[in-house]
Amino acid sequence: MKIHTKILNFATILTIMACHVIPAKAAGSESLDFLRSTGKIYAVVAVIAIIFIGIVIFLFRLDNKLTKLENQIKNEQ
Repeated sequence: MKIHTKILNFATILTIMACHVIPAKAAGSESLDFLRSTGKIYAVVAVIAIIFIGIVIFLFRLDNKLTKLENQIKNEQ
């Protein structure tokens, strides 16, 4: 049941982030057109994706470590 909550939270965060990106896209269309015309938009998207994946992996590892510590504390008491 705990994993379903994590997935639901992750989906909610992605939905909120997507809602905020759409208005920002309309505001900076000139810079996006420049990046598209030079082909650098793919590099920008790749860097953002790598950073996002890194943060997600870090958070899952941190959650696992904290869960282990919480279980150790419960077992000692």
